[in-house]
Amino acid sequence: MSVVLSASVRQNLLSLQSTADLLATTQNRLSTGKSVNSALDNPTNFFTAQSLDNRASDINNLLDSIANGVQVLQAANTGLTSLQKLIDSAKSIANQALQTTVGYSTKSNVSTTISGATAADLRGTTSFASATASSNVLYSGAAGGTTAATGTTTLGASIGVFASTGATTGAAGSTTLEGTITLIATNGTSASGLAGNAQPADGDTLTVNGKTITFRAGTAPASTAVPSGSGVSGHLVTDGSGNTTVYLGSTGAPASLATVDDLLSAIDLASGVKTVSITSGAATITFSASQPGGAAGVSTVAGGAVTLRSSTGADLSITGKADLLKALTLTTSTGAGNATLEVPRTTSAASLGAEIADGSTLNVDGHVITFKNAPIPGSTGAPSVPSGYGASGNVLTDGNGNSTVYLQAGTVNDVLKAIDLATGVQTATINANGTATLATATGQSNSTINSSGQLKLATGVNADLSITGTGNALNVFGLAGNTGNATAFTAARTSGIGGIAGKTLTFSSFNGGTAVNVTFGDGTNGTVKTLDQLNTKLQANNLSATIDANGLLTITASNDYASSTIGSTTAGGAIGGTLTSALTFSTASNPVQDGVAQTARANLVSQYNNILNQIDTTSQDSSFNGVNLLNGDQLKLVFDETGKSSLNITGVTYNSKGLGLASLTVGVDFIDNAAANRVLTNLNAASSTLRSEASSLGSNLSVVQIRQDFNKNLINVLQTGSSNLTLADTNVEAANSQALSTRQSIAVSALSLANTSQQSVLQLLR
Repeated sequence: MSVVLSASVRQNLLSLQSTADLLATTQNRLSTGKSVNSALDNPTNFFTAQSLDNRASDINNLLDSIANGVQVLQAANTGLTSLQKLIDSAKSIANQALQTTVGYSTKSNVSTTISGATAADLRGTTSFASATASSNVLYSGAAGGTTAATGTTTLGASIGVFASTGATTGAAGSTTLEGTITLIATNGTSASGLAGNAQPADGDTLTVNGKTITFRAGTAPASTAVPSGSGVSGHLVTDGSGNTTVYLGSTGAPASLATVDDLLSAIDLASGVKTVSITSGAATITFSASQPGGAAGVSTVAGGAVTLRSSTGADLSITGKADLLKALTLTTSTGAGNATLEVPRTTSAASLGAEIADGSTLNVDGHVITFKNAPIPGSTGAPSVPSGYGASGNVLTDGNGNSTVYLQAGTVNDVLKAIDLATGVQTATINANGTATLATATGQSNSTINSSGQLKLATGVNADLSITGTGNALNVFGLAGNTGNATAFTAARTSGIGGIAGKTLTFSSFNGGTAVNVTFGDGTNGTVKTLDQLNTKLQANNLSATIDANGLLTITASNDYASSTIGSTTAGGAIGGTLTSALTFSTASNPVQDGVAQTARANLVSQYNNILNQIDTTSQDSSFNGVNLLNGDQLKLVFDETGKSSLNITGVTYNSKGLGLASLTVGVDFIDNAAANRVLTNLNAASSTLRSEASSLGSNLSVVQIRQDFNKNLINVLQTGSSNLTLADTNVEAANSQALSTRQSIAVSALSLANTSQQSVLQLLR
């Protein structure tokens, strides 16, 4: 019989069933953590997530293969590192062979005797005699320019004079201020000082004949405070070489300001018109004893007008701020920029027609003659002679052929004296009092100047004469050739030369070297004179030369080819040429082995071969999981699930033969330096090969590791994407579970109430 339920009971039962279903679904999601557990939940998300998980699984399966590939590459790289160390050990052995005593007690050589030959002259020179060389004609400064110079013709010219026609700017009216005009004024433009815009400031400079005059504010330091080597005199601090600092002074009471006289004194120090003697920081300034006019030959200011005078040894050149020079009436230029004043000297009948520049030099046979604008040290007012030097006339010499000729009073005879000291025609004895005593060498004649004005230079016997110069020295003394453009003046000594001069000695190529043709001569135009020059020629042909005190010239094989015989069919180096008709060479000797040295070299051969065996075994052992990239195997790595992304790595065979190395043979290899060098060449090539392969492996390893990291990250991306499609939100599901539980409880209560209502109706029927 069927059961009849009331509508309310049936409705409550249905509600309970629905709630129970929903609660079951929620509890399933909470237990699995997924909102999509089957295709019924969400077909699209379910199958998409399954596809992503499947691909992640496929790629994950490839990671083991990739990891193994990394280890294969690591094993190969470890092998390469070990092979490189073994190669380095082999190099060390080869270098030991080079450093071991040459394997031959006597190397192959040929010899001949050249009578009188020395290392300095292989030609067999006998004795030298001094020759005489002539310069161009020197003229004096007499009118017409055709008067021949003499030995007493001066190097210095007549002084240059510049006299301004106006008074210095800042002088008041017609007041005669003379040298009391100050360089700065207490009120800007007072009658006792220069105009305001002309006054020198702290740090301003003047350049005089290459020397620097610097203006400084304040008063000059005490003699105890000046730099070492400098001296103070009034407002001036000078270094004794023409560089001076002018302290502008103090305007306080009592005022002490530098004057125009101070500036002119600084200019004269720079130009050589004045000299200075420095003692304990104090400077004593006086006029140059060689300056014409004595005390009257210095620069002055009178009636506010400035008169400048050059020295006899150099033209005067002043460069400085235009406003300052204009205030001194030395220029018409104005402004803060620089202006230059030139005060040239003039030649005369007493001086050379050409003026020599201060600082010019002559280099005579390696000795230096310097021309200086100053009075000779030790003269009146000049500094004392430096220790180790001696003065003779206007020449200061060190006794070794180096001299300084002082231009202010120097003459042509002084120049000739300095040249003779450089060539050894004259010698100098330095005396304790700072003078030099000169003497003519035995059998020599001093250089002179003839009546035509030509220098007659003695070459001396020590060396052929060679003179070069700086500045205008060569031209002034007629040593620059007929065109005046020559850069050197040369002249040969008279000598007796051996019979090999002009003869040629030839060697064919010796052990692959460069064939040599040696022509003996004076050392110019490719000829050979000295032993050094001969060895320079022979070096490229693996040969060397020595000469003893008896003139025995010996040609020997180099250490690299100590095992070779000169002139042999195998080595080459046959001797020929016209020299063989003048000299007889010995038969080439065979090399004589050194037993001890060869035993040591044989031991090195054995050590080397042991290294090669280790190279072979190391190459074979550099495998992983059966794959050895150093023994010719190949490695293929697949990076994706389709197999389309892959990397093929081709192995190499790096045993000793694969690296181009061969076992050595005792008695053949390492017997001389050339044999050792051949082995080193092969080892260097093998080392380069290993480095190249290491670079290639490193590149491949980097690619594999990058793909390995990429796949790991991609798996994570795929799995994350899958999870995003199927994972449940536990917060939501927990809330749903709680709500459904509450709903279920309420539904049970409602069903109970419905049943209670029916029971009340039944009570009425009783």
